[in-house]
Amino acid sequence: MTVSEWIHIEKDQKHIVREKLKAQAVRRSQWWKNKISQGICYYCQKTFLPHELTMDHVVPLARGGRSTRGNIVPCCKACNNKKRYLTPAEIVLNKLKQQDTAEHFGK
Repeated sequence: MTVSEWIHIEKDQKHIVREKLKAQAVRRSQWWKNKISQGICYYCQKTFLPHELTMDHVVPLARGGRSTRGNIVPCCKACNNKKRYLTPAEIVLNKLKQQDTAEHFGK
């Protein structure tokens, strides 16, 4: 069973459009420029050039997240693609599930 099979995502298009506009404004802010100039991906903690980092919503817009400083982080493309629409709790649950499966099968 994949995550998409047990997670119902009901998108509010008006919310998403509104928050994407806010994200565009944040992207132009000095705060964001300072964040990406540090060059560190929030998830893997690896170092990247600023132009290699993307803006990620920790709680995705499609899941009700907002474009606020507390919900926006710099993220490498690989981590952003891996995370998709998952929340932090779902990421932890997936990791635990993978560990449990590996231990069960002796991998």
